[in-house]
Amino acid sequence: MKSTQRQVWSVGQVAERFGMATHVLRHWESEGLLSPARAAGERRCYEVADLHRVAVILRAKEAGLGLADIRNLLHAGGAATRAAILREHRANLARRVAALQEALALIECALDCEHEDLVTCSHFLAHVAQRSGLDMDGAAAVAAPRPV
Repeated sequence: MKSTQRQVWSVGQVAERFGMATHVLRHWESEGLLSPARAAGERRCYEVADLHRVAVILRAKEAGLGLADIRNLLHAGGAATRAAILREHRANLARRVAALQEALALIECALDCEHEDLVTCSHFLAHVAQRSGLDMDGAAAVAAPRPV
């Protein structure tokens, strides 16, 4: 005969399972991300659904979402709201990826340089100037202000 008893885990067991400190789970609970059931003595009892939620929170954090955004996603109340939050985050990630690609290009340019002093390399300086909005003489690459 199959048991109808549900499987539950303590806060310590869940923390160990995911390789985190128990205070993280308690903090997420205080932030409204988790709401485990309570047993006698007010002990937290995590069920399978709670484990899935912890996994979702961890993956969302890996994707760069903050706790407030994760809470908003988890309590979005509909696909449209969730999609709006994710679109905004995707746009932020795209900007960060573009900035990191520019940084990587600058590092690649510097690695290709054989000059003893990097700031004497015209190729590297051109790369920096382009990114900084300067011309090669150090002046702003925009029209000079008109005299008053």
